[in-house]
Amino acid sequence: MAEEVELKLALSDSAAAFLLRHELLETPPCREWLSNTYYDTPEGALESARAALRVRRTPQGNLQTLKTVGSGSGGLFVRGEWEWAIEGDDLDLVGLADLPPIQAMGNAVLKTLEPRFVTDFERCRWLLELESASIEVAFDQGSIRADERRVEINELELELKRGDPSSLWRLAQKFAEQVPLRPSIISKAERGAALYQGHWTCKPPGASLSARLDHASRLLDLFRDTRERRFLEQAVDLYWGLANDDALSAATRHHAQALGGMLTHSDWLTTAFGQHSLSLQQTI
Repeated sequence: MAEEVELKLALSDSAAAFLLRHELLETPPCREWLSNTYYDTPEGALESARAALRVRRTPQGNLQTLKTVGSGSGGLFVRGEWEWAIEGDDLDLVGLADLPPIQAMGNAVLKTLEPRFVTDFERCRWLLELESASIEVAFDQGSIRADERRVEINELELELKRGDPSSLWRLAQKFAEQVPLRPSIISKAERGAALYQGHWTCKPPGASLSARLDHASRLLDLFRDTRERRFLEQAVDLYWGLANDDALSAATRHHAQALGGMLTHSDWLTTAFGQHSLSLQQTI
């Protein structure tokens, strides 16, 4: 099993032009088209266990991957990942049967796995060797499709290859100076599952500051995919609640107030929004 340490960032519609001109990404990226099919049981056993199974078709061949949600907050996650090459498009059920997450669910789930949704996107990839870390930067643009439903992929993933996870936050802040972005909580797999079901929900947040900030990011993710204003309005209320919480630090309340105010504008996802979002995460 490999352990993936990754920070996910959602981008504005106009962000690509700014990102591709960024001084840190001067070298031409490695470009590849990735087509993925995600699997689960009819009852959603993997989703319930917070795991995702996919077959990825790449120019180099097919890969089968099982991921677990792992731990983290603010878009930064540490996930369990098992990945190996396979022949053809069919699932390698024998290889899956030996993995701890599948064994915990019971091998009976293997008999009912079926395709649920697909993701197709172009990935532009750079490997940045920084003073304190080695970080893979992946810019993904494409779509998630389930039956006739579709949502767009426009995101940046920063994956730590070497060094301290705090380096991911510093790099994100550097990008945020020029690129409209924000921390994103919901993975492609989670987005696809909601699209497949045609049902988007958001449970009430926990009481901690990190849980409340994650909830705000999740609400904005849901608004992106549904355009339902209730999710945006709930995010505004949450930020204003933080801004008026005297138990929090002055810095936390300042950033929350700025974010709540910006969300009342139609073009709220700006560089200022991203900078305040990332700075707010650092007050935890």
